[in-house]
Amino acid sequence: MAKPHYKRVLLKISGEALAGDASRGLDFNVIGQVCDVIKECVDLGVQVGIVVGGGNFWRGLKDGGDRMVRVRADHMGMLATSINALAVADVLEQKGVEVRVQTAIEMKSVAEPYIRQRAIRHLEKGRVVIFGCGTGNPFFSTDTAAVLRAAEIDADVILLAKNIDGVYSADPKLDPTAVKYDTISYDDVLAQHLKVMDSTATSLSMDNKIPVLLFALKDPRNILRVVMGEKIGTVVEA
Repeated sequence: MAKPHYKRVLLKISGEALAGDASRGLDFNVIGQVCDVIKECVDLGVQVGIVVGGGNFWRGLKDGGDRMVRVRADHMGMLATSINALAVADVLEQKGVEVRVQTAIEMKSVAEPYIRQRAIRHLEKGRVVIFGCGTGNPFFSTDTAAVLRAAEIDADVILLAKNIDGVYSADPKLDPTAVKYDTISYDDVLAQHLKVMDSTATSLSMDNKIPVLLFALKDPRNILRVVMGEKIGTVVEA
């Protein structure tokens, strides 16, 4: 039987992906399919950390706009990610996967506070660790949180599961001549202002030499394919 290509991964799942076609709220059919594949990865011995976004409930900058103080709007976004983290944890547990939710903002009655060494210990014991509330700081996206947690837990790769199947030279919905990249450097992503992650997240992954693999979550089995080393999506690396 083939062995996984990666031992420890940080999977970033956007909130919109968890909403399915509805774009808001939670689609438990989608979450169930994603969790089935995560369970397969865990059964193969892969250590899985997950960062979830919150855009299916609230986006601080977009939804708050100029109607709220940005800091408070971002705090609301952090709370949205905790809802998603608890939902994914519950579905995984129903499938027999051990899970721990850790949050960057303390909410001890529902989740553990984020502690790096404890998170690593959970991973080593085969538990999935879901990181909620982003970095715990306003003005930073959950993409940045994903890179930060990946660096802290010494992940082999960051898996960006999004609603697009790779990195393109332009928005393929607007430009039919847009070219999809199989691989691209961090420098080129920044120079071309490509929307893989925000610039802070891209710079952080570049500084810590963590490869980023972006692929479509529309077929959740892409997670397993990527973990096994199949060439899917786009790799962003040095």
